[in-house]
Amino acid sequence: QLSEDVERVSENPTDEREGEMGVHEDASSVILPDSELGTSAPSLRFSKTCLKNVFSVILLFIYLLLMAVAVFLVYQTISDFREKLKHPVMSVSYKEVSLYDAPGIAFYPGKARLLSCKHHYYDHIPPLINPGQPGDIECTTQRINYTDPFTNQTMKYALVVQGPRDVKNKELVFLQFHLNGTDQDFSAIDYLLFSSFQEFINSPEKAEFMKDCESSYSSWKFSGGFRTWVKMSLVKTKEEDGSETVEFKQETSVVNYIDQRTKPRSDQLFFVVFEWKDPFIQTVQDIITANPWNTIALLCGIFLALFKAADFAKLSVKWMIKIRKRHLKRRSQVMNHIN
Repeated sequence: QLSEDVERVSENPTDEREGEMGVHEDASSVILPDSELGTSAPSLRFSKTCLKNVFSVILLFIYLLLMAVAVFLVYQTISDFREKLKHPVMSVSYKEVSLYDAPGIAFYPGKARLLSCKHHYYDHIPPLINPGQPGDIECTTQRINYTDPFTNQTMKYALVVQGPRDVKNKELVFLQFHLNGTDQDFSAIDYLLFSSFQEFINSPEKAEFMKDCESSYSSWKFSGGFRTWVKMSLVKTKEEDGSETVEFKQETSVVNYIDQRTKPRSDQLFFVVFEWKDPFIQTVQDIITANPWNTIALLCGIFLALFKAADFAKLSVKWMIKIRKRHLKRRSQVMNHIN
């Protein structure tokens, strides 16, 4: 048998060498995974995979944090929008004019009598020539009787006078009243201001017009024995339903009148001046600062960020699962190869 083996080797030397090389290669292929792949290469691959997994987890938490912030912004935006709808902001604007619509001045003189009424300009009122005596009445006046809107029983007498118009030239109206005697401790005349004297003239029911004015506007007083200076300013208010209301603000200054008549008198003299304070009409309206389009755009951006974050989170989870499966597959292949 030995001689036959020697002869076979001598006849096929290349086959024997190839077999020996194959044995050596098989041995090396078996030994190398046990020494190198089992220690350095798998540990290096494991560290990279661990870092990728940690980074993916951190990225996922960041996406979740961004989603939480986006949800909070949605809630805050909707809350702010509802709050602004409930609490509109008051807006004040001023419009400059050279001529006002002449206001109406309604006097309730009672037993007092109108002695004179004149229009003056540039704040110049000449001295009275005959105080207490009838003078010129150069104003447009209208007398009206109507029932009291609050009692519906008492008749009221009103003297309506056209107010100043030319604010640029400082037009003013100067009136003088006379009261022969009174049984009261204090003597005063009531008056009220309404927005348009022309509307009063054109009104077919002047009594109803005055009743509405007395219900809507405030009334004031000026006393006897003084010169009362009234400076008016006009305020227009726009309501939520689109209607517009008008009211007057006024500043009054009172100057004592020195009666220089020769004989002592028991009667009372009333002097009152009406003029515009400034050429600006004040307009007040409520503005809702909450813009629905801005809110919708902001919500769309937030929801887009939410969907994008959710998409990123889903892709991250899929990537982590894929890496995990690949790692397990390689590990099982290595173990099978080693076995």
